[in-house]
Amino acid sequence: MTQGALRAVDRLFEAIAGLLVVALLATVALGILTRAEGDPLDWTDELARFFMVWLAMFGWIVSSRRRGHVRIRFFKDLLPPPLWRLEEAAIQLGMVVLGAIVSWFGFNLVARNWDLEATSLPISMAWMYVPLIPAGVVTMLQGLAELVEQMRRPRPEMVRNESTIE
Repeated sequence: MTQGALRAVDRLFEAIAGLLVVALLATVALGILTRAEGDPLDWTDELARFFMVWLAMFGWIVSSRRRGHVRIRFFKDLLPPPLWRLEEAAIQLGMVVLGAIVSWFGFNLVARNWDLEATSLPISMAWMYVPLIPAGVVTMLQGLAELVEQMRRPRPEMVRNESTIE
């Protein structure tokens, strides 16, 4: 995939995450307002849960694409180059495995819950688990891409900064 296409897909994921934030806030606000008026809408809590899960998964996708997974590099930067590369490869392989597991469980959860209807919404409970699939796939592909990139280049020289947390 070209860099331009990847940037467009990244912008799409970011836009979806932004829309989910707005939808979540609107749903929660509607629930609060209707409770304050004494006539609560039962479905707002359940819809907010759906939006929260979807937002978390799309946030995970955006974070994975931005290489935002947590690393504390102080000790890693003290390693000699061969061990540094080995440790980096282990991190990326861990991302690949995690993404594969999340996608696999996501598929299974969608399949097992497809015939269950949500309590207060006329939709399948499977929709709660659908975003696990793209989150896992993106994490897996990002891990593979970073692994290949890391193997192709030498260890970057790091500036020693004890407060650096990436």
